[in-house]
Amino acid sequence: MTYLVGKDLPATPAGQRFMEMMHRKGIMQIPGAHNGQAALQAKDCGFGALYLSGAAMTASMGLPDLGIITIDEVCFFIRQVVRASGLPVLVDGDTGYGETLNVMNMVRAFEEAGAAAVHIEDQVLPKKCGHLNDKKLVSPQEMAQKVAAAARARRDMVVIARTDAAGSEGLDGAVARARLYYEAGADAIFPEALISEDMFREFARRLPDVPLLANMTEFGRSPYFTASEFEDMGYSMIIWPVSSLRAANKAQADLYATIARTGGTHAMLERMQTREELYKTLRYYDYETLDAGIVATVLPHIGQPDRNAA
Repeated sequence: MTYLVGKDLPATPAGQRFMEMMHRKGIMQIPGAHNGQAALQAKDCGFGALYLSGAAMTASMGLPDLGIITIDEVCFFIRQVVRASGLPVLVDGDTGYGETLNVMNMVRAFEEAGAAAVHIEDQVLPKKCGHLNDKKLVSPQEMAQKVAAAARARRDMVVIARTDAAGSEGLDGAVARARLYYEAGADAIFPEALISEDMFREFARRLPDVPLLANMTEFGRSPYFTASEFEDMGYSMIIWPVSSLRAANKAQADLYATIARTGGTHAMLERMQTREELYKTLRYYDYETLDAGIVATVLPHIGQPDRNAA
């Protein structure tokens, strides 16, 4: 299947598909996919939805996650991930790129690019990663206005409101903000940087009828929990936002260090995706068969280790 064949494309809007998955029994597992290749690899492992992290997008551009990325740049990532996978994609909308009208413009741009869902947060620009210190927040009323604006702008897109208030206003403040945002039109709530199982459980207990999203980022303030553990705590969705980028970046760093040290890549071949594996992931031959005039490709095997050898 390729995105070039119209009949193979999903007939149901992405937002509707995401909403249906969010309300199904069991927790919705949403791994981060920082580009189209990662999206295909996640899809091949059976995931039904994907996440586009602002931190992953900016890092892949060589920039810090400080609200520098623009709407148009995010739309570039949305289009490639949606086009490659065909899956509903939840997108990090940071603070909405401005005030009320900017939020509405973001929602329209993201939805037109193919996004299924977006989350916006209650930080002040320049925003920070949710697991860093000294985050500054807008007033609850200002954020509620942004949420209402996003809900008004969308057609089918799911709107998720993120609150970073737990670190500065405590659990009571975070829950109060979450209730206000939900009443303003959010379809789900994302409590960021909760620091214990008790906090996760108590937040869910106080919002029993609200779909909740848990963030399982590495090297942050939250303890490590599995999807089933979050489900037991009362959460509807879980994201692993930057995991794919972290793994890819570490592998690339090892590759470059090896080349610099040895003058070649031969020591890394066993850790590389082969040409055959790449073409399989990309559905290369599905594209090729669309044009009968393309000669079937024969893969070169010079220098490739025999993985079937004893």
